Amino acid sequence: MWSLELLRLKRLKGPLGDGLEYWRGYYQSLRPTQFGLSLNIDVSARAFYEPILVTEFVVKHFHRDMSGPLSQQDYNKVKKALKKIKVEITHTGYRRTYRIAGLSNKPMSQTTFKLDDHETEISVIDYFWEKYNVDLQYGSMPVLLAGSDTKPVFLPMEVCRIVSGQRYTQKLNERQVTALLRATCQRPHDRERSIRKMVDENKFDEELLLMREFGMSVGKELAFVEARVLPPPMLKYHESGRDATVGPSMGQWNMINKKMINGGRVDTWMCVNFSRWNGNMTRQFCDELAKICNGKGMAFNPQPVLPIRDGHPRQIERVLADINRESRARLANMNRKELQLLFVILPDIVGAYGKIKRICETELGIVSQCVQPKAAEKLKEQYLVNLAMKINVKVGGRNTVLNDAILRRIPLVTDMPTIIFGADVTHPPPGDDTNPSIAAVVASMDWPEVTKYRGLVSAQAHRQEMINDLHIPKQTPEGRPGGMIRELLIAFRRSTGHKPHRIIFYRDGVSEGQFSQVLLYEMDAIRQACASLEEGYLPPVTFIVVQKRHHTRLFPDYNRRDTMDKSGNIQPGTVVDTRICHPTEFDFYLNSHAGIQGTSKPSHYHVLLDENNFSADALQTLTNNLCYTYARCTRSVSIVPPAYYAHLAAFRARYYIEGDESDAGSSGGGRGTTEGTAVAIRVLPSIKDNVKDVMFYC
Repeated sequence: MWSLELLRLKRLKGPLGDGLEYWRGYYQSLRPTQFGLSLNIDVSARAFYEPILVTEFVVKHFHRDMSGPLSQQDYNKVKKALKKIKVEITHTGYRRTYRIAGLSNKPMSQTTFKLDDHETEISVIDYFWEKYNVDLQYGSMPVLLAGSDTKPVFLPMEVCRIVSGQRYTQKLNERQVTALLRATCQRPHDRERSIRKMVDENKFDEELLLMREFGMSVGKELAFVEARVLPPPMLKYHESGRDATVGPSMGQWNMINKKMINGGRVDTWMCVNFSRWNGNMTRQFCDELAKICNGKGMAFNPQPVLPIRDGHPRQIERVLADINRESRARLANMNRKELQLLFVILPDIVGAYGKIKRICETELGIVSQCVQPKAAEKLKEQYLVNLAMKINVKVGGRNTVLNDAILRRIPLVTDMPTIIFGADVTHPPPGDDTNPSIAAVVASMDWPEVTKYRGLVSAQAHRQEMINDLHIPKQTPEGRPGGMIRELLIAFRRSTGHKPHRIIFYRDGVSEGQFSQVLLYEMDAIRQACASLEEGYLPPVTFIVVQKRHHTRLFPDYNRRDTMDKSGNIQPGTVVDTRICHPTEFDFYLNSHAGIQGTSKPSHYHVLLDENNFSADALQTLTNNLCYTYARCTRSVSIVPPAYYAHLAAFRARYYIEGDESDAGSSGGGRGTTEGTAVAIRVLPSIKDNVKDVMFYC
C-alpha cells in the first residue's frame, strides 16, 4: 500500500476567540485504485493556540480579571488549560522556549527560590526587577512552572508568549464551534475551486524527483467517476393518519398529517424544572407536549403523577432522589409500576446534563427526557414534534418503519429472522491518560421491522480499539459465559420469539490499518458467543466497517441540475463503487443524506466478511434504506443508524464517568491501540434493566 500524508497549514485571519485561531491547509494521500494510483487532496482546518501573552490567554479563555487571586476551581481550570503548552520568554532579548509543566501553589508575590549560591532566597518579583529591570504587575497570579523537579524554572505569565503553530486538542465550546464552522464551511463549488487552486500552486509536474526518477506525472483535473442514485424507500406510518405512507424527497420529509406507526403509552410521568421558568411556563410546556404526543399517535396521560416541581441547580442529586422516592410511594398506592418518564428542564447554565443522565439511568432507573429552556420556551410545534419522536422510542414505540419491511420485501433480511448490530468505540481526548475507552454495541430487537435497538456499553483499556466484552467465556459465578453479543442475542430471542438466522454487523471507527485485527478478534468473539448459546449455532455473518474520517469528497456535475440537491451537493442516495474504491475488495461510498451547509461527506462502507453473499446492489440499498429509519428526525442520516446509535450510547456512557467535562469523539485513523496502557480501567456503573430495555440514548 502506497501512503503519503501531508498537512500544510496556513494561518488565516479571524481568531475563534478565547486565545484560539484557526488554520487551514490541505491534506493529500496517495493510494492504489482500480485504475492505478490516485492522489487525494482535500481542504483541512483546525483550531490552534493564538500566539499571545499567557496573561492575555487567561483573560480571553476564562473571562476574568487578573488583579485578584484565583479561586481553587479557576486555578485547576487554568492549570489544565496551560499544561504542556510551549511558551517563549519576552524579557531577555533572545528567544528561548519552555514547556509548561504546571502552576505554582502560591501567588507570584509569595513565591521564592534560592539563587545559584543555594543560600540567598529571593522572591520572583524581586528577582525580575533586579535581574531584568522588569516590574511585574500580577502578583496575585501563580507563576508558570517549567524545567524539572530538581531544577524548576519559575516564569511569570506576563513575560511568556504562547509559541505559534500549536494545535488546540481540547473540546471547543459552542461559540468556538460556530465560529469555526462559519469560517471554514464551503459550498461544494467553492471547495472544489480551492482544491483546484492548491493543485495549481503545488506544481507537481515541476517536481524533478517525481518526473525523472519515477517517471510519474500528476494530472490537474479531478477524477471523473460514475455514480448512481438509489431511490428513497417508502416509509410506513399508522393507518389512522391522513398520510399512511410517505416517499421522502431529497432525503427529508415531515410529520404533517402522519401518526407514529406504533405509538408508545405513557401513563406515569413527572416534570422537574431546574431553569428560571416559572410554574405557569412549565405547566404550559407540559400541556402542549402532551397534546402533540397524543396527536401523533401516542397514548399520553396529560396528568403527571405528582405536581410539577422546581429544583435548585446545585441540588440536582437530592431533588432527583426525592422525586424517585415520592413517585414510587405514590405509584405503590395506585398499584402502578415505576415512573415511565421524567421531563427535566435543564438549568440555564451548562454542566448538568451528564450528571442528570448518570443519576437517572444508573442509580434511579428512570428514563428521562431533558429539555433546553431556550429552545423550548417558544413552544414551536416542530420542536415539540421532534421531542415527541424521541419520547416515543424511549417508551418502547416506533416512529416509522420501512414499507418493504412490512411487506417482507427486503432481500436477505425479511426472509428469515435477521439481527442487525452496530458497534463503536470512543476514546478519551488527546492528553487524557486516565479515562478508559468506552465500547458500545446495539442490536435490533424487532423483526422484520429492524427499527428498535437495545444498547449495551462497557469500559476497556485506554485507547484500545478491539471491543473486549463482545464475549466473556466465564462471567457468572456458575461459570456461564457472558458478553454483549450473547446478551443481545438472548434479548432478540425474548423479544421476537426467534433466534437470529442471520447477522449483519456494522462496525464504526476502524481505520484501514486495523481491519485485519478487528475482523479476527471480533468475529471470533461473535462466533464464540453464538456457540455458547447452542451447540452448532453459527449463523452467517456480514461484517461491515463504516468510516467517516476520510478525505474523499464527491462533487456533482454542475452542468446538470439533476445530479445535485438544493445545497449544491450530490443527491442523497448517491453511490460510488468503482475507480476510487479498492481494486479487489467489496467497498463503496454512499452519500445517504441531504446537504445542509458546506460540502457533504460520503460514508465509506468496507465489507470485511460476507457469509450471506450480499450482492453490491442489495447491501447498498439496505444500507441506504436503513438511513431513513433514524428515530430522532425526519431526515435520512449520513451513517447507518445502528452505527449512529452505538456512537450515541458510547458517548452517553462517558458522561457516567466524566460528567459534562466529556469531550471524547469517535475513534479514528490510527489513534486506537490493541494494547492500551497500564492505567487501571474505571468500571462503568451499570445501567438499570428497565432503562436498557428502551432506546434511552436517543
